[in-house]
Amino acid sequence: MHTSRKSWLAVTAGTVGVALVAAGCGSSDGGSDGGSDGGGDITLTVATFNEFGYEGLIEEYMAANPGITVEQRKAATTGEARDNLNTRLAAGSGLADVEAIEVDWLPELMQFSDRFVDLSDPSLEGRWLDWKSAQATTPDGVLMGYGTDIGPEGVCYRADLFEAAGLPTDRDEVATFLGSSWDDYFAAGKQFAAASDVPWFDSSGGIYLGMINQVEYAFENEDGSVIPLDENTEVEGIYRDIMTAALDDGLSAHLAQWSEDWTNAFQNDGFATMLCPGWMLGVIEGNAAGVTGWDIANTFPGGGGNWGGSFLTVPTQSAHPEEAKALAAWLTAPEQQIKAFLAKGTFPSQVDALDSPELLDVTNAFFNEAPTGQILADRAAAVTVAPYKGPNYFGITNLITDAINRADVDQTDTVDSSWNKAVQSFNELGLG
Repeated sequence: MHTSRKSWLAVTAGTVGVALVAAGCGSSDGGSDGGSDGGGDITLTVATFNEFGYEGLIEEYMAANPGITVEQRKAATTGEARDNLNTRLAAGSGLADVEAIEVDWLPELMQFSDRFVDLSDPSLEGRWLDWKSAQATTPDGVLMGYGTDIGPEGVCYRADLFEAAGLPTDRDEVATFLGSSWDDYFAAGKQFAAASDVPWFDSSGGIYLGMINQVEYAFENEDGSVIPLDENTEVEGIYRDIMTAALDDGLSAHLAQWSEDWTNAFQNDGFATMLCPGWMLGVIEGNAAGVTGWDIANTFPGGGGNWGGSFLTVPTQSAHPEEAKALAAWLTAPEQQIKAFLAKGTFPSQVDALDSPELLDVTNAFFNEAPTGQILADRAAAVTVAPYKGPNYFGITNLITDAINRADVDQTDTVDSSWNKAVQSFNELGLG
């Protein structure tokens, strides 16, 4: 699931951590709103956000489990869900029996793993892609969450704009044209730009996420120590490569993703390509309603990339932890995740689901009948790195995103000046 982010993560360990510590060790009883009528029937609550595709699944679960009522609390945004979770976690009561957590704010909660039930279960080992399980496993081996969806990325493109520029349009030929490296992708962009006035990609910030998610230790070492930004040559190199492509080569549409201008650009031939996790297909289709020509290529610069994904956790506040664990396990079984994908497009993270003909045969009419099930399964198999994201990861990456936006979107700073401001802001955090 996707969320736009502000800079709250820069002070995660300070604000959220203090709040949780001040609340003490929390309570393992009476925290859930679920209850029993005294006759053996129980109510379980499931807190989600955006679209998980669980509405039909919950009805199915209740039909198969008489005596259990499941109620879904659905936040409108991930930010709303995160704020609610942190508030109730600090208070020691009020959380749902099953809480969905996005991968982007899981790291800050892993330092409080004692507030969640260890979901380790030998019978479920091997259910998920290894890197997906690793994201929710603490250094001491606690499995905090069962994986729901993932965001394997391909490259979405406007075949009609490619044709107008005299370039290949068939998705297999386009995959070859785009190549397998970032240099290839930018070189293809320069070839397109030589024959078109349309920008090559939508957002430098989106390109940054694609590149940084391929770095295993971008800002923090495996032991949790923070890499000083003024010594982080790999991250600075990514920043400067993007700025070269965006500004010197003129490939950027100079848009911030999720902004009104970005949304409107889908209707105005605003750009020719964009990096495309599975959940982005629905975003494009909604924003580009009435526009023909969109397709998706089965490739991604640098190999494989993942953007997004969530987990189901069971807080120790739950009055029914075993039943909640069983519900979370059922909702994240391959069969159910395929149904969720068919309902809402949330691409499964389960190994068996990725081999299912029911998933592999899925096509998308808006994207020229692209075999999106097979393409996204191939893209998931190409992911080899799950970036290490400690509690400071997103606070630091937001500094880089801000630097990119100043130089490319707002164009209020030079490339050098904007980077220097990011370094200054990093130093002010006192992390290095």
